[in-house]
Amino acid sequence: MNQKRTFGTILTVLGIVGIIIGALAFLGVGGIGLSKMNSIVPFVVGLIFFFAGINLVKATGDRA
Repeated sequence: MNQKRTFGTILTVLGIVGIIIGALAFLGVGGIGLSKMNSIVPFVVGLIFFFAGINLVKATGDRA
């Protein structure tokens, strides 16, 4: 597996985790003690990581 593809996969997974944490913090579920405005930060960072990872995986070609 290519290193760029592996890094893209890691970024995508971290993005998904960030989106979930941001959503849970916004809803006040799970004991995450963040205000509504502060919960936007992990959500936005998660979106950035998610889309960067997806683009990295899509742009990297396979080599046999």
